Amino acid sequence: MASADDPIGPVLILDEIRGDRMHLAALAIGRAAPDPLDAPDGPAPFEHLASFGEITVWRARFAVPAEAPSSYRFAGSTYEIAGALGGDLRFAYVSCNGEEHADLSRAPAERNVMWRRLGEDHAEAPFALLLHGGDQVYADEVTQDHPLSAGWPVDLPDAPSEAALDELAAHLRAGFAHRYAALYAQPAFAWLAARVPSLMQWDDHDICDGWGSLPPEAAESAVGRAIFAAAREAALVFQHACRDGDLPGRFDAPAGDHLGWSVAGPGFRLVAPDLRSQRSLTRVMGATGWSFVERMAEETEPRHCFLMSSVPLLGPRLSLVERAMRRVPGIQKYEDDLRDQWQSRAHRAAWVRMLRLVDRMAARSGADVTALSGEIHLATRAEMPLGGGRVLHQLVASGIAHRPPPQFWARLLGALAALGEAPIPERPIRILPLPGQRGRYAAERNALTLTRADGVWSASWSLEHSGPTPPLSLTTGA
Repeated sequence: MASADDPIGPVLILDEIRGDRMHLAALAIGRAAPDPLDAPDGPAPFEHLASFGEITVWRARFAVPAEAPSSYRFAGSTYEIAGALGGDLRFAYVSCNGEEHADLSRAPAERNVMWRRLGEDHAEAPFALLLHGGDQVYADEVTQDHPLSAGWPVDLPDAPSEAALDELAAHLRAGFAHRYAALYAQPAFAWLAARVPSLMQWDDHDICDGWGSLPPEAAESAVGRAIFAAAREAALVFQHACRDGDLPGRFDAPAGDHLGWSVAGPGFRLVAPDLRSQRSLTRVMGATGWSFVERMAEETEPRHCFLMSSVPLLGPRLSLVERAMRRVPGIQKYEDDLRDQWQSRAHRAAWVRMLRLVDRMAARSGADVTALSGEIHLATRAEMPLGGGRVLHQLVASGIAHRPPPQFWARLLGALAALGEAPIPERPIRILPLPGQRGRYAAERNALTLTRADGVWSASWSLEHSGPTPPLSLTTGA
């Protein structure tokens, strides 16, 4: 566990872009409040944000220029921030920062190889923003060390007492905080996170494996509600540097009934729906979540829109695999992994609805839309034609720290993708290899770079063994 005597941080979080300023929050973890941070506009004091047993989290809010490089000082060190959002710039996109079992026991040199490479890349050509597409932590093991939650979601305790539930809540809060603190203390991550403001979107492992695709009796039980509440509080504090009643302006719902957010900068827009808070076996988002996406689809400013969908928006015909699972004994336990996907039979109508909204985004703004996803521990891409001659590009970068599945699984998904899929008539989805790759799915740890140069956006993957891919143009007509 991270020691209270070993301060961790700073970790930069982007609160919002307002006018010509980037409004940031800096997180620090330690026993006492750090000295004020030296920001461009003057000292920024740290305030108490949350306490989780021996782990105390502090936050300083400050602003820097959005369209020029800047710097700040913390604990005697100077940290450069790229800024320059109005011209040529680069974003990094990552997901799946961990593994389900014994993640904190892995050798840091092996675990964080892609984080180190991302840091080296930043040192050569700075990133303006760091986008995290889900599973920032793998919290599955947090439930295993308490008698009320050890057997959950299969074994549900009968009518636990309020005292027992309070004890469970304290255990879960400490467990989630421990995992975030341990990961934020990793040197390769910490170096980058102190220099590049982060934007995060959560996925199931930030809560527990398959959250939202579990039976309702488990998710809605007293234990299930306690797990979600602890995970949500930890996500607000560690991923967004806030707490209830204190959400920054980029969030759509100040009351926090869903955690969807959007950020608009010069020539670009980032949209991140919350695909977990309101999810169930038969629902991806609730009414307020859908309302947020529908309003985003009505935006008319011609900005390139990056839609963050923690699970891939474009994918193969997974309903065939779901049907096969019902017939093969012993593998039904993986059914929740498929139910998580937009392509699940249970979410077909929601999938079509989302794809039509993406089409409207492009039509209303006259700008390109690119979907960014993680979740599958592989790298891949896909395309679907939109109206007006535009193309929806789906870029999947999954596994900044999670090791890839066997090559067999990548080949199986590739064969399934060859069957084709067209949830919207005359809008066929094509799963395609990364530039320079032969197979449709690359079974290597990876990260994604998004680059705008002379107004043209492109994407390139960094693969653990194959290296960087050639750039893929994302701008229509470029």
